[in-house]
Amino acid sequence: MLLAGAAALVSGLLPVPAFQELAARTVPILAFVVAMSLVTELVDDAGLFRVITGRLAALGRGRVLLLWLLVIVLATVSTIFLSLDTTAVLVTPVVVLLALHARIPPLPFALTTVWLANTASLLLPVSNLTNLLAQDRLRLSPAEFAGLVWAPALAGILVPLGLLWLAFRKDLRGHYVPQPVHKVRDRVLLYPAAAVMALLLPALVSGVPVQFPALAAAVILLLLFVWRRRSALRWTMVPWRPLMLTTGLFMVVEALHANGLTKFLTGIAGSGESLPALLQQAGLGAGAANAVNNLPAYLALEPVAGSPVRLAALLIGVNLGPLVTPWASLATLLWHERLRTLNVEIRWGGFALAGLAAVVLTVPLAVLALWLTTGMH
Repeated sequence: MLLAGAAALVSGLLPVPAFQELAARTVPILAFVVAMSLVTELVDDAGLFRVITGRLAALGRGRVLLLWLLVIVLATVSTIFLSLDTTAVLVTPVVVLLALHARIPPLPFALTTVWLANTASLLLPVSNLTNLLAQDRLRLSPAEFAGLVWAPALAGILVPLGLLWLAFRKDLRGHYVPQPVHKVRDRVLLYPAAAVMALLLPALVSGVPVQFPALAAAVILLLLFVWRRRSALRWTMVPWRPLMLTTGLFMVVEALHANGLTKFLTGIAGSGESLPALLQQAGLGAGAANAVNNLPAYLALEPVAGSPVRLAALLIGVNLGPLVTPWASLATLLWHERLRTLNVEIRWGGFALAGLAAVVLTVPLAVLALWLTTGMH
């Protein structure tokens, strides 16, 4: 994909002025993605996520339903403040291992993390790369962004959870035996890492461009690890493949826009802010996300969104919609990769059917919530 983007630039399909404008917009966002990947990997290596899940297991008091509710809180907070990929990559393994060790069926916990990784990623700009792009386009502060999407974001959390409870209520009954508390390898590393994370979360929603606090946190943690555990530092902490894929997608979709994609999509996406118009916009976003991937779906449809409310409807489609196909969201692929390493099997047919049911209910209800709260009725 990166080679395709480079070829578009060299051949002139992507004009140089359009590329320069694209770079000015996306380089800060990509810097944030790299910095947050390093931060979450290092904080995880320091043991913070294992300590948190150990506390959750103790707080669950041996009741499976209570443990599930605590896992929901962890996955939701992780997705909102640290992004959907963090939930998929770091929360999934600790939560699924927690279930396996407690001899609870892991599927309800695994599905909870992947659905919430996607559907809880609407509230803040940092929750999803698509949100950062939308925030940049709309020039909104994090508080203003949340003010626009809070109602559909709430629907995106509550509706899938209701479906999961209906599907797994029998598995969520009963009790488990809490495991011994995880022993911290290096408290001198853990406590400063936890402090960095505690300071970073409010900084990400303060209105300061998010790449600056993320880069500062990454530098502090890297220095901490150079001092305490240099052996843990490795080049694979940088998400090279997703970074190349994302950069290539930015360039390819921009080249398509420069060659008539916007005009073509204008006829399909419709116009206006009536409920049917917003449903059409969100439905198109969800369909495109499941057909190709949510990032190119957003990039393709962003220029035809036209207004903040229509852009919010597009975000509903591309954030809450990618629950059907495995490739619809990078978070889903990362989640599946983690489950394979834990020998937890997922049948894609069942995953797609369950996801389709969730999307058919969640996306329209989220659009309705958006329409009702933005004064369009």
